[in-house]
Amino acid sequence: MLGAYVNAFRTPDLRKKLLFVLMIIVIFRIGSQIPAPGVDVGNVHQCISGVSNTGIYNLINVFSGGALLQLTIFALGIMPYITASIILQLLVVVIPRLEALKKEGQSGQTKITQYTRYLTLGLALLQATGIVALARSGNLLQGCTQPLLYDNSTMTFLVMVITMTAGTAVIMWLGELITDRGVGNGMSILIFTQVVARFPTSLWSVQKSRGWWIFTVVIAIGLVIIAAVIFIEQAQRRIPVQYARRMVGRKMFGGSSTYIPLKVNQAGVIPVIFASSLLYLPAMASQFNQSGNAGWAVWIQRYFVRGDHPLYMITFFAMIVFFTYFYVSITFNPEEVADNMKKYGGFIPGIRAGKPTEDYLSYVLSRITLPGSLYLGLIALIPLIAFVLIGADQNFPFGGTSILIMVGVALDTVKQIESQLQQRNYEGFLR
Repeated sequence: MLGAYVNAFRTPDLRKKLLFVLMIIVIFRIGSQIPAPGVDVGNVHQCISGVSNTGIYNLINVFSGGALLQLTIFALGIMPYITASIILQLLVVVIPRLEALKKEGQSGQTKITQYTRYLTLGLALLQATGIVALARSGNLLQGCTQPLLYDNSTMTFLVMVITMTAGTAVIMWLGELITDRGVGNGMSILIFTQVVARFPTSLWSVQKSRGWWIFTVVIAIGLVIIAAVIFIEQAQRRIPVQYARRMVGRKMFGGSSTYIPLKVNQAGVIPVIFASSLLYLPAMASQFNQSGNAGWAVWIQRYFVRGDHPLYMITFFAMIVFFTYFYVSITFNPEEVADNMKKYGGFIPGIRAGKPTEDYLSYVLSRITLPGSLYLGLIALIPLIAFVLIGADQNFPFGGTSILIMVGVALDTVKQIESQLQQRNYEGFLR
């Protein structure tokens, strides 16, 4: 492995790409520590250290690397871009114009990317407005009685909103720089950076609250979880495809064989984000209940805020399974794949082209999505179970979106580095 790292940094252009990525990560982390104008840093740090915040903004705080609760210029993190990307993916299925753009190839994808940027800025403006408003009212950090801002003037409010929105635009730009001039997907690497940034703190909080024995057990369990996640993330069903020989002019084409890789976890971490976001909506509604005595608000506070109630866990698990099937159904179209195979003379051995191929792909996809959805649900429940068993907070490091993102992005980046090494006649990165 050491020799592989040496090979990676020995290649001049690959070394420049890796150093460029590291430079962008450093800039990104510095921006995540600089407070927005008007923030009382001392009061914010005092409230964060004295209040256990496991409320409705936990998911956004995870994707901001803890910058959200510190009200920094990069407080929103990458979450607006993730939300915008998911919305555009869903709209491509239902809006014919966007579907036509997707089929145009690179030019159409460029326009969809531009729409994603515009939507990201719109969502960032809305989220920044809501977060700054909560900071002014004192409801951002539960139980904090000290003012988080130096003053509550309208000018300070506008400056903070504009600063956080501009910070999201800068994050988008940094991610695109990594994609164009670095190694790997820029947005994924930035998400990975923010999640990893909170990992040591979350891990050490287990040791401080439960002692070395529980800390050692958590580390051992974490290694097992990481190994299981790597195994599932790499698992796939390969459907063989053969292409018949055909004459085009005076040349012979086809006659090759390949396969369609169907991953067990075809949906990635998106269903967990969907389910978490929807479960935060009732908790958010109860937060804005001024009286606090309404029956529905009390019921939500009891069952859907802390996450340690069995009803919350069952609902969370069921929603993840549902969204896994839903997301896979809109991202993988068996009819389109079958039509393309028929168009280019491809077929699955033993299956007729056309409708039988479509039915076979749908059957295999539904069968393979079941274990994938159950796997996502179980991984997402790990921090909630730890919350009950050892008293850890909901930011428990080994589980949920954090471990899925860390393992998934790390595997993808290593594969890209290895592919570039193999193009230069090295043995590879993992050997």
